[in-house]
Amino acid sequence: MKGNHYRRLIAGVMGAAMALSSAASAVNAAFVAGEVSPVSAVGAADTSAVIYSTDFEDGDVSYFCNRGENDTTELSASTDMAVSGSTSLLASGRSKDWNGPAFQLDKICKPYTEYYVSFKFRGKYYTNGTVSFQYSDPDGTPHYQNLIKNISTSDWYTVENLKVSFTDEMKDVFVYIEGGQDDIYIDDFTLTEVPDVPIEEDIKSVRAVFADKFKIGTAITPDNLSSKPFMKLVEKHFSGSLTAGNEMKPDAVLNQKATLAYVEETGDDENPQVSFSAAKPFLNYCQKNNIPVRVHTLVWHSQTPDWFFKEGYQDDGEWVSKEKMIKRMENYIKNYFTELTALYPDVNFYACDVVNEAWTNDGKPRDPGQQGSSGSEKSAWVQVFGDNSFIEYAFTFAREYAPKGCKLYYNDYNEYMSKIDTIIAMAKELNEKGVLDGIGLQSHLDARDMATSAFPTVDMYKKALAKYAATGLDIQITELDATVDQNDPTKYIDYQGEYYKGIMDAIVEYSDSISAVVFWGVTDDQSWRANRLPLLFDADYKAKPAYYGVIGDREEQEIPTDPTTEPTTGEEIKGVWGDADGDDEIKMNDVVLVMQSIANPDTYGADGTAEKHLTLDAQKRVNIVDPDTTGVTVQDALQIQKFLLEIVPTLDPNA
Repeated sequence: MKGNHYRRLIAGVMGAAMALSSAASAVNAAFVAGEVSPVSAVGAADTSAVIYSTDFEDGDVSYFCNRGENDTTELSASTDMAVSGSTSLLASGRSKDWNGPAFQLDKICKPYTEYYVSFKFRGKYYTNGTVSFQYSDPDGTPHYQNLIKNISTSDWYTVENLKVSFTDEMKDVFVYIEGGQDDIYIDDFTLTEVPDVPIEEDIKSVRAVFADKFKIGTAITPDNLSSKPFMKLVEKHFSGSLTAGNEMKPDAVLNQKATLAYVEETGDDENPQVSFSAAKPFLNYCQKNNIPVRVHTLVWHSQTPDWFFKEGYQDDGEWVSKEKMIKRMENYIKNYFTELTALYPDVNFYACDVVNEAWTNDGKPRDPGQQGSSGSEKSAWVQVFGDNSFIEYAFTFAREYAPKGCKLYYNDYNEYMSKIDTIIAMAKELNEKGVLDGIGLQSHLDARDMATSAFPTVDMYKKALAKYAATGLDIQITELDATVDQNDPTKYIDYQGEYYKGIMDAIVEYSDSISAVVFWGVTDDQSWRANRLPLLFDADYKAKPAYYGVIGDREEQEIPTDPTTEPTTGEEIKGVWGDADGDDEIKMNDVVLVMQSIANPDTYGADGTAEKHLTLDAQKRVNIVDPDTTGVTVQDALQIQKFLLEIVPTLDPNA
């Protein structure tokens, strides 16, 4: 029987396998409906190594289990119903929605390797379920993701080529079925290794095309690191900036277990503890490849646990006072940056979304309330503070504790709608107080048929950019994607390309005010809006009309090898750090000019009469030791000499 045959292979050589030809399936409309940053998707499969396969005809269900000691599910082989043959796995005795059959991946699979999971399942009377993914981080905290939601059918449901993966930091990794309390049957379960496929190396790099305008980046999750072709696309097109999809948000960083232990040990209930265990694979990758990181996000109504705002750090506790929450916020932000920079002192955390989505579309604070297990649009911050006054506290604390050189942003969606005036007024006020550097425009757009129903229209988006640019603040496009109609997505792919062209042309027009453009994902199948195909590359890693719309007829530019020469805006430097005489090179001449400007500013200073004098732009470039001050000192000249002697590796104070 095939189940015995493949199990013998696994027992002999774990992870080795036979080759199996598997046809690619189309993107299932039910996949990731409403799902945020899924682990998996349907992609093309050519030749895949089979790791495990069974049709349960031998009666062996030992590779499956329930979901722990509180799960009442009982697993057995059953002849009640089957897809092929006469036997399937039966999961009976389920008493909770989360109870269900699970397959442990990390027992037989390798980390940083991508796998396809395929199987069929159904309920005893009616199929109503969710396919999910679970793992524990190094702190022992479990994490969950719904891979396929809202499954509803009266027959067998087919899961085909569902991508799953894990990193070596993840333990107890499961793919499982949950939902309802009915019996569940599983049949024809197969686990195969996803083959590596080439990407299009002969097309222009998105990052290189805009290298003289702004950073180009994207958002990824640790799961993406296991896909070789996916990461090739990241390296080629989006390696100017990376954002963690979920792993640096409050619910991933705030550690309830450690916080409760800290309270028990110290009696201090105003100092929430943090952990970057979930973000470690992402941050390790950025560190290894010297990629700048956008921190996303510190203060947000969503994906922030209710216990953070409650007495005793309990979900069902009473709301804490505003005064106590201010202290908790300060210590949270302090601990966040202290821990982050201690773990990754050489990562360039160049930007941070300090506050995210605090205003409704009509420019009002969110309604007060808690998130609960399923989340809501209400804000626990407003619940405790009574209004949006928490925003200034957040930026004040972020300015105090963020690493030097990290710019601070307010980030929001639907930023082109009526809330625009509220955002601008708030941002200007906070900037005048010295605690905010710029505005993040998420830019989750809808291309559809741009002739009739695109929203926003290109013109509407361009007018919004003009208003933001007029503030003089730095602007970053932080989560760019543009969906098409999910009822007939392929119909609008060409329109999507035209729409992306219009949007990118508008961004380029205001590029003097824009320092980064971050796409929210790389391939359609890995997007949080996967069934609406919103990105530049498809599930087969091929460039879409959207890619060609973004590129247009532009040519590649030279990508700076030194992060100090990345395009910058606002008060950041123009040119190369340490270059005093403006020739884009670091030489002893620069040291001499700095010393001359200090000794004789009337001749060699910014307004000096000498042919070579230290201009205002040059002063910014050589103000290295303490760039937050306006003066150039002997220490700056000494630092340039250390660089020339290779005592220090860089002159960038933000590195």
